[in-house]
Amino acid sequence: MVVPRKGGAYAEESAEVEVLFANMEKMKGLTKKIQGSLNRLETSGKTVQDSIGPIYGNTQRLQVTNTNIDRVIDAIDKLRAPVDQTNREERIIRAGPRKADLRDYFASLDRTTLALSDLKRSNLRSNQQAVTELSGLLKLGTKQLEDVFRDILRDSSARTVEPLEYVAKNNPFPVIAEKDISTLRSINSHISNSFKQLAQQGNPETPTQRIYADIRGDYIMSSLRTLAAASINTARKVTADAIYKPGTNGISMYAQGMEGLFLAEYENVCPIFAREEWGTVYTATCMSSLGEFSKTLRELNGHIQKNMMTDCFLGYEIVDIVARLSIQLETKTGELKRPIYDTMKPIRETSKLSLGKLLDDTRARAQALVALPGDGAAVPLTTETMVRLQTMTNYLSPLSSIMTSLGDGGWKTTNPAASSNSSLPTMKAFDVGADGKQLFAHYASDTIDMLLQNFEAKSRLLLKSKSLQGVFLTNNVAIVDRMIRSSELQPLMASYAGKLEAWRKKGTAMYLDAWREPSAYLLDVQYTNRNARPQSSSANATDSVAIVKGLSSKDKDAIKEKFKNFNTSFEELLSKHKSYKLEREVRTQLGREVQTIIEPLYGRFWDRYHEIDKGKGKYVKFDKGQLTAALTSLS
Repeated sequence: MVVPRKGGAYAEESAEVEVLFANMEKMKGLTKKIQGSLNRLETSGKTVQDSIGPIYGNTQRLQVTNTNIDRVIDAIDKLRAPVDQTNREERIIRAGPRKADLRDYFASLDRTTLALSDLKRSNLRSNQQAVTELSGLLKLGTKQLEDVFRDILRDSSARTVEPLEYVAKNNPFPVIAEKDISTLRSINSHISNSFKQLAQQGNPETPTQRIYADIRGDYIMSSLRTLAAASINTARKVTADAIYKPGTNGISMYAQGMEGLFLAEYENVCPIFAREEWGTVYTATCMSSLGEFSKTLRELNGHIQKNMMTDCFLGYEIVDIVARLSIQLETKTGELKRPIYDTMKPIRETSKLSLGKLLDDTRARAQALVALPGDGAAVPLTTETMVRLQTMTNYLSPLSSIMTSLGDGGWKTTNPAASSNSSLPTMKAFDVGADGKQLFAHYASDTIDMLLQNFEAKSRLLLKSKSLQGVFLTNNVAIVDRMIRSSELQPLMASYAGKLEAWRKKGTAMYLDAWREPSAYLLDVQYTNRNARPQSSSANATDSVAIVKGLSSKDKDAIKEKFKNFNTSFEELLSKHKSYKLEREVRTQLGREVQTIIEPLYGRFWDRYHEIDKGKGKYVKFDKGQLTAALTSLS
């Protein structure tokens, strides 16, 4: 039956539910027990925390206290350290560098310098006493090293050198021994480090810089003293009017000696001092010598000003030498260009002034002439003026620089120094290119033009005949031309040839003016409406006979008078010509000019009329051959 089966299934499921309810009751009981255990554990934890809390707090406070104690101990050690270090380094430093190994001494100074730096950085009041003591100790140590530095330099500078020996043999100048260089470098390094801790702001010069500049500066100056004296002595003139010759003065040797010593000193400075100190130390070391050099140049400038017309060339030489020296040292060391250049500024100004003075002197001497040679000879002033210009070609480099600063024609101003501002020379200033040569050519042209213009004016005033004036002017032109051609002026004054030729033509024309008279006597009147006559070019006696026969009595007398007047005038001019003092080329030139004019005129006249006296020589004194011989003798 179905019902019983259903009843059995429900009974089984009901049993399972009852089991589940029983398990749930057990879980509830277990949960209550766990909750009770948790409550009891929480209560116990609170009890433990309340018991341990005070103990943990005490432990933390003890740890802080312990840390503070350690810090106090460290502070006490730090406070005691400077005192201990001062005591330790003091023994080494006070013993001095001479009684100990320098390396130990340097190490002690290094430690002292470092300690002082640390103390200053800490800025603790308690350390001020230690700072003072360490500073004093460092000063003492530095002072003792300065003494050693000074002694080494004095020993190496005890014997001055004779620069002339090294210059003459082209030998390098001596430098400080390598061993001493090494010691000086170490001392300078340590003193520089100490100086940074001790020095006041605004005082960058270290003691070693000052000591080095003083001792080595005296050494260089003493070594150059003889050359300075020689430069002054060699400037003294034996002959008052002697023109200065290149290289006569000792200034060149002086400059070479200075260059050698300065370059050697630069080799000393570089390994001893730091790179940023080279320029300062090197310049300071050389300044005393440059002061003496400047003094010497001022004395030479005074000498040049007193002997401007003859010794201005010494000024040009000095400008050249000093300018080159400044550039060479600047190229090799990077220093001293301006200080060296400044030493010769007075002489440069004097040299600029001299260009105008030379022109004024030439003009004044030409205008001061109260008499000119009666034979038309050139005056010595021409040769003297040309010698000046020839001598100036030896100084084209400095003159190029000087004339460039004056500007073209600036030498004519009364105040050349104000015409332009002088500037430092450059390498281009020593390249005498087209500009420099052109400026000098203009100056020389101005000089010669001014000279010849004054000669022309003076000859018109002092010489009676125009012919003699022409001889005088042509003679002087010939000397100018000859002295240009035979010297370095030739390539420089090529452009002046045209002007000089114009002067020559002017003088020649003045001379030939006297020959117009005999030339006029050789001109006759021909009438085209008369009967045909023999050709004048015929040299046959028959032609002359026919011509003379065809003349009227009056015309014959006129021809006879022409021959007589020609003979008188010609012989007189021959005599005068031979009485003139003519330069070789002038005699040749003027003789040819006269022959060119007279010979064809006389030949024509003679061909036509030589039969006027039938060969007796009463009127026709010269035949064509004799005239040619007479004219040839003029050359």
